[in-house]
Amino acid sequence: RGGSPRQSADACAFALMNVMGLVCDPVGGLVEVPCVYRNASGVAGAFVAADLALAGIPSPIPPDEVIDAMKAVGEQLPPALRETGEGGCAACPSVCKHRKT
Repeated sequence: RGGSPRQSADACAFALMNVMGLVCDPVGGLVEVPCVYRNASGVAGAFVAADLALAGIPSPIPPDEVIDAMKAVGEQLPPALRETGEGGCAACPSVCKHRKT
């Protein structure tokens, strides 16, 4: 969209900050729920992040630091929230009553 490399980096940082700490909780072991819907929201967030950067708003945190923070947050998440299907939406009662043991 004609932005500078700096604006691209700012947009990256904004977009990643907005999804940091998001759990991976596939329902029934499938990525369709809730991941597909989260990806659509992530795309919308990325467009907003690009618009912020293109408007000249700099990210207060460089993208490299955001990526490092994201890694640290991911490592701190309990195992049940890391694509195991044991926590988050995957543990909702409506899902669990259909789960095969």
